[in-house]
Amino acid sequence: MTEPVVMYGIGATKAGTSWLHRYLSSHPECYLRTIKELHFFDSLEGGDNAWQLKEFTRISDQLERRIARGDQDVNGWHHLHLSEIRIYARVLERGDETAYLAFLHEGRTDEGVVGDITPSYSLLSVKTLAHMASLAGDARFVYIMRDPVDRLWSHVRMIAKRRSKTGKDIPVRAGRILNRALDGGEAHITERGDYRAALEKLADAIDPEKLFLCTYEELFSDETLDRLCAFLGITPIRGDYATHVHSGVKVRMTPEQKERAAAYLRPQYDYVASRLGQLPRGWGAAMAGV
Repeated sequence: MTEPVVMYGIGATKAGTSWLHRYLSSHPECYLRTIKELHFFDSLEGGDNAWQLKEFTRISDQLERRIARGDQDVNGWHHLHLSEIRIYARVLERGDETAYLAFLHEGRTDEGVVGDITPSYSLLSVKTLAHMASLAGDARFVYIMRDPVDRLWSHVRMIAKRRSKTGKDIPVRAGRILNRALDGGEAHITERGDYRAALEKLADAIDPEKLFLCTYEELFSDETLDRLCAFLGITPIRGDYATHVHSGVKVRMTPEQKERAAAYLRPQYDYVASRLGQLPRGWGAAMAGV
């Protein structure tokens, strides 16, 4: 059996990585586990896997209860997902790179691509990114960007939903979280949209031929998927563009919020435009008047 490409999907957060995981999981020439975000390398670099292990325990306990109740929407995928979480939690607890790679491959037949899509890997150091590239004979990285204001607001709404107990206060919470982020707090949100930092680290860590770069706005198209499949060395297949994964709560930004966010994120727009030669298609609506 030939060695597959090891694909790392490293972000950005709220830029279509869940849809990408579903697309590649359904591709007959790819083999991805049911767990989208493995968080192996960020746990290893930070020297603390306790939070992620606790999260896996929470998810598996919740899933066990649903299976025990016989919930109607539970199917074979959920049973497999529970089994994989239990297996992988032991891998993460040990922090064993050999076991991590074995987990990616376990169950594979002749698929040409295995992978790990964990957006927080975009925050890793140059040293860790370079190490990831060295672990496999053919490691390739995928990074998706999204209009900076749209990405930020989607991330803010996601966090507001998580912190809300009733769902009724999400618009108010979102406004407060956005203000804190733009005031320099909530760094876990803004740093996930720091395209300059991520791309400059990747430039120092890996062969540029091993990086696939696209935008969220162009991801859901035959043209981009053809390019992605060529990059991964697999046969192009059409995507399910009608199905949205993890769509956020519908809360509109006010003109004032949009103007302030656009001003804050201006360096990201400028950097991406300079790198690509122009602002990506579909970006910049929030920049009008700023």
